[in-house]
Amino acid sequence: MFDYFYGAQSEQFAFYWVPKVLFTNDRFKYLSAEAKTLYGILLDRVPLSAKNGWIDEQGRMYIICTIEEIMADMNCGNKKAVQLLTDLETKVGLIERKRQGLSKPNLIYVKHFISVDIFKKHPVVGAIAGSILGSAGIGCVRKTVFA
Repeated sequence: MFDYFYGAQSEQFAFYWVPKVLFTNDRFKYLSAEAKTLYGILLDRVPLSAKNGWIDEQGRMYIICTIEEIMADMNCGNKKAVQLLTDLETKVGLIERKRQGLSKPNLIYVKHFISVDIFKKHPVVGAIAGSILGSAGIGCVRKTVFA
């Protein structure tokens, strides 16, 4: 049986943030709940990459997350882990993988869940999203210019 939360106990746990837009926007409707959860896990690693200085020559931040780590985090097998990454990359473009070479893990670029088109069409939405990302410790590497 589970107990209730009392007082400040609710603040003692760490959580993954999965952007609500992944569930509410039609652009992401063909993405499985597992892929959306994995995106939240990968997004959680971005601030650590910033602290580690994992930034490429173009100023883009990347993370390193092996298939084995994904298998452990998602409690799944190799085939499923690879499929989830492929879905995030090819179905919606939320990540981009870059091969490093033999027996080295891929670099994973975790992309913003708010598209550049939305930033351009709706500057206020873009500013709010940037503010939210910044307060979550996920700052923008490059400055977005609104049209």
